[in-house]
Amino acid sequence: MTPHPSPPTPLGRVGIVMMSAIGDAVHVLPVVNALRRHDPACHITWVLQPGPAALVRGHPAVDEIILFEKARGWRALLDVRRALAARPFDLVIDLQVYIKAGLVTAFTRAPVKLGFDRARARDLNWLFTTRRIPPHAPQHVQDQYLEFLDALGVPHDPLTWDLGPWPHERTRQRELLAPFSRPIATLVIGTSHPQKEWIPERWAALADALSERYGLEPVLAGGRSARELETERAIAAHARRRPASTLGLPLRDLVALLDGSALVISLDTAPLHMAVALDRPVISLMGYNNPKRVGPYRKYHDLIVDAYGDPGEDYPITIAHRLDRMPRIQVDDVLEKVEVWARRYRAAAPAAETRS
Repeated sequence: MTPHPSPPTPLGRVGIVMMSAIGDAVHVLPVVNALRRHDPACHITWVLQPGPAALVRGHPAVDEIILFEKARGWRALLDVRRALAARPFDLVIDLQVYIKAGLVTAFTRAPVKLGFDRARARDLNWLFTTRRIPPHAPQHVQDQYLEFLDALGVPHDPLTWDLGPWPHERTRQRELLAPFSRPIATLVIGTSHPQKEWIPERWAALADALSERYGLEPVLAGGRSARELETERAIAAHARRRPASTLGLPLRDLVALLDGSALVISLDTAPLHMAVALDRPVISLMGYNNPKRVGPYRKYHDLIVDAYGDPGEDYPITIAHRLDRMPRIQVDDVLEKVEVWARRYRAAAPAAETRS
């Protein structure tokens, strides 16, 4: 007689410390989903800055968000400390290695505080945890976070993000996509770091080619920083047909836009990972950061425009940056990947109006 498997060990009250970076928040979603599958009754509280909180709020696997208001300086730590004082945990998972994350972890009350091994825990982060994951060779950031599940004995396959759009957001998505009569190609034109950005005139030439050769509707996406607004102006000045712009779109609306896109072309920034989570084909323009570490996870490697490596270079996975690589990317390099998309993915892309 085959013995029945033992029931999963209850997780109880779980605290997640990963406060900053929208892209990192996307990488944490498979972790919280796996914890929820393992113990549907667990209660998950996540300490987050307002930016990523705007993306995560309402997620079915997250019960509660505690805001870390970075703009308040050290008062933000006092606010979080007060909030955590009333919330004992059974388990705290510290996925971030900076000093502020360590202090927030120190504020939590839990018998187990799981963090990175000493070699990877910068800013003395290992001092704030009671248990550490085993050392590991460098790997993709997503896999690095999945190591925490392995340490807890929590299965993480199938990998799921559940990023949305959620059922109550479908009406808003239809409204957002209604103005576009052609399949959308979302162009993510800005990042938080100028070394990751591309030449505006090349964005303009790319947008024209997408419209004229492929019958796509180029739509600019990103924030409203000074650099992004200047890039938007330059694209409008150089393009034969001015692309639509959604700069500054709220994050949940950006999810809807990406989900309704036939193709996403993105710099090395959060919407790249959002597109992967939504299973939308994404051409990633990489030069400053190592694509093997922070590029698209498990999917769309055939669509990477890799300016980080030299031709034929089999570089290792490292955190090292490479400067002044993005100008190497020519419009034709991106259009070669658009051709790959057209051959391999376009036929499978549903029309935006059917994604509801």
